[in-house]
Amino acid sequence: MGFLYLAGAITAEVFGSSMMKLTTIVKSKKPILMFIISYAIAFYLLSLALFTIPLSFAYAVWSGVGTALTAIVGVLIFKEKINVQTAIGIMLIIIGLVFMRL
Repeated sequence: MGFLYLAGAITAEVFGSSMMKLTTIVKSKKPILMFIISYAIAFYLLSLALFTIPLSFAYAVWSGVGTALTAIVGVLIFKEKINVQTAIGIMLIIIGLVFMRL
C-alpha cells in the first residue's frame, strides 16, 4: 500500500509543479489554488507512504521520479527544450534509485 501512496504523492507533486508553471502564464488565481492543494495532497500521501517505506528511499523516489516526470511534462506540455545534460541527469537519477533499492 505504501508504494500506492507514494505513486499518488508523485502524481500530485508533478501536477502541482505544472500548476506552478501555469501561474506565470495564466492570469488567474486557479493555478495557485491548485498548486497549494496538490502539494498538500502530495505531502499527506508521502507521509502515509512512510509507514511502510523507509524515509531515505521514499523521499529519493518522490523527488527523483517527480523531477523526471516534471521535466517530461515541461517538454510535452510547455514545449520546453531538453538538452543532453538534462537527459543524462534524469538517467542518473533513475540509476541512483535503482542502486538504492539493490
